[in-house]
Amino acid sequence: MGQDAPSGPKIEYVIFDMDGLLIDSERVYTDVTNELLAPYGKEMTWDIKAGLMGKPERDAALHLLSFFPDLPPSFTPEHYLAARRRLQDERWPSVQPLPGALRLVQHLHRRRVPIALATGSQRRNFELKSSHLGALFGCFEGRVVCADDGLVRPGRGKPHPDIFLVAAAKFLQRDVGAGEVGEDHVSEEEKAERAKGLVFEDAIPGVQAAKRAGMKVAWVPDPNLLAIGGEAAPTVEKPDIQLKSLEEFVPEEWGLPPYDP
Repeated sequence: MGQDAPSGPKIEYVIFDMDGLLIDSERVYTDVTNELLAPYGKEMTWDIKAGLMGKPERDAALHLLSFFPDLPPSFTPEHYLAARRRLQDERWPSVQPLPGALRLVQHLHRRRVPIALATGSQRRNFELKSSHLGALFGCFEGRVVCADDGLVRPGRGKPHPDIFLVAAAKFLQRDVGAGEVGEDHVSEEEKAERAKGLVFEDAIPGVQAAKRAGMKVAWVPDPNLLAIGGEAAPTVEKPDIQLKSLEEFVPEEWGLPPYDP
């Protein structure tokens, strides 16, 4: 992907994913899952994990276990999720921001650029992951959509655009309407409002959701995904820019205020 910002209206608001983008939580998911699989001689490799990222929790669990049909019958999705939750809960309070996250979010907040967070995490997990990182998450001032807040209908998680549209409408007061950008009922005014938004994502379902919303999207994929060669940008719903980390983002190229010297 090139590093040039796209033409079009300048960005007026920004929406962030969380896991694997702002905080190094994907490492915890990987480590905990492999601790649970290790007694059975199994491992979640990155080519397996690539298909899990961005999926709702239970869907991801079903997809994961489909690779290991010879696990004991007792190793159900419910058993896996309960055991994983116990181990993760011990580790969330020590998870740290990823490079560039704190600087970018604080900069946008300081310059009064409207920002929101749209995460597939459950609210309880969001609280555990964020409560010790007030310097980062305090910048959102409560403008956070979680998967179980009741704001997004069941079955309409990413790659559906709903979570980003809800974040823009409810928390940023943007008249973006509902539905995918190509649907007939979406007005030209709503399309124009959507095009003023920039979404930061690390997972392909999130990229797809942002493009289906009609927003611009910056893709910051985990280098492990790129290394396996199996996680390429979608051929249709392409990100507008691909970055190695949030440190590479240049705000003024998108009509946003530049960083202070």
